[in-house]
This record gives sequence, structure tokens and C-alpha cells, in this order.
Amino acid sequence: MSHILRKRSTRIALAATAGLLTATLGFFAWQSFYPVQAASGWDVEVLHRDVTKAASLLPQADGSLLVSRELDDGRGSILRITAEGDRVVVIDNLSKPDGMVAAQGGWVFSQEGGFAPVSLARDGQVTRLFDGESVQGLWNDGEHLYAIEDRKGNGRLMRYDWRSGQLDVLRSGLTETEGLTRCSDGRLLYTEKANGKVRALSDDGRDPVVVDGLRNPTFLFCDQRGLWISEDNTHRARLLRIDADGSRQTVLSFLKAPQSIVADGKGGYLLAEGGRNRVLHLTPPLERNTAQRD
Repeated sequence: MSHILRKRSTRIALAATAGLLTATLGFFAWQSFYPVQAASGWDVEVLHRDVTKAASLLPQADGSLLVSRELDDGRGSILRITAEGDRVVVIDNLSKPDGMVAAQGGWVFSQEGGFAPVSLARDGQVTRLFDGESVQGLWNDGEHLYAIEDRKGNGRLMRYDWRSGQLDVLRSGLTETEGLTRCSDGRLLYTEKANGKVRALSDDGRDPVVVDGLRNPTFLFCDQRGLWISEDNTHRARLLRIDADGSRQTVLSFLKAPQSIVADGKGGYLLAEGGRNRVLHLTPPLERNTAQRD
């Protein structure tokens, strides 16, 4: 009798374990494949698929789109997608190319994969500007180029002078600082990913927190609608918008590792969703309704 009870207990335990495993796998599958949800009035659609590890986006005047593909060990590249949908690799052999910003009649890109140069691409030529380690976020104001490093405890916020070529370190000892942007009020903002914070660079060096309570904030973008923040989570990530009065709206949810968000030049936005290897197009309520009337 005891032998029969032991066998029955074993079967029950195995069944329970199998059920738990199935439920766990099902939960993660649900998180991976659950469709992206947009806030009321907003519209989201897939613009480009099969863009491996899409990270940073830079729309061009001719209607094409530059996309950095954040692969490591020299496998990364920057891809141009034309207005007709054709794809051409313009720069390859990169290690986690991440940030991109228009500058000096061309564009600057960074590499997050260890010690690597921040470079200017212009007229088919690539020029090294300065070296950094795990540089991610970039911002250009015409006179200076700002760059920030994603490191643990020894990251730097740097400023490069376009005229003199001088590089100044504005902050050091930073941890997991990824995103960088400037808003219309003049504030230069940067993210602290692990701490879930966005800080503003200040003259006194204290860099006050302007947004807190985030989940792995990465890329930042400021425009007339407020501050946009993407959360670099593998599952259930969000795209947030912070209004001028500090109110917070979740514009997109159930994203997978979203990265750069940029304006599309037509009133909408483009978002790189690196976890699903695609670029999304986001349309605000007013623009979408106007387009439908036209």
C-alpha cells in the first residue's frame, strides 16, 4: 500500500511541476506576443519589419530612414531604408551602434560595445571625433555635441566643441546613463536606467531629478507635446509622455525593448522596437482624424 501511495504522490508532483512549467512558459509567451496597445485616440502600426535589434532612428530629407542595428562584436551596422522600402547598409563592422544625431551636414553615431570612437558620417566619409567607452546617447546643438556613456559607476557626460575639437567631461562617476536630450526650456536631460530617474544637468552640479519611478528608462525625446521616455524592458515596456505640468501618460504599452523615438516630420512619431526587430509608426489623435477627413 505504501508503495502505491508513493507512486501516486510522485505522479501528482510531476503533474504539478509540468502544469507550473506550462503556465510559466505560457505567461512569457503571452508577454512576448501580446500586441502593442495604444492610448485612446492614438494609432500605432508596424512601418518596417525584420530590422534586427533596431535601436536609433534618424529620418533623412529625401524620405529615407537611417536605423542603427545594435549587434555586438563588429556585427552591428547602420541601415538606410529608402522611401520605397529598399534597404542598403551604409556603415558596417560596428559594435552595438546606438545613438545617432544630425550634425555638420551629416550625422554622428556612437557605439555602446566597449571602447570605440564617436564618429561623423558625411558625404560618404566617416571621421573619428573622439573616443569613449559604451557611448549611447547623443545630442547636438550646433556648437557642441554631447555624449553620455552607459557604464556602471564610471560613466561620463561629455561635451565636444565643434570649432576647437576640445572634449570636456561635464560629469563622471555615472551609472547606466543612456538617454540624452534637450528640451525647449533649455534643460539638458539624461536618464539613470537602473534608478528609474531622469535628471537635468545643472550649473551647481547637483542635477535634480525631474522624473522618478520609471522602469529602466532609456531614450529621451522632447517636443511641443512634452518629454517622451521609452522603457528598455524585455516585457511589458512602455512609451511614456510627460506633460509640462508633470502629468504622465502611457501612450504605448506591451512593448518589447523599445529604443529611440523621433518625430516623423509629418506630425507623428517613429519608434524603434528592438525586442521585436521592427520600427513602429505612431499617429496622434488630431493628425489621424485630419488624415481621415482628407
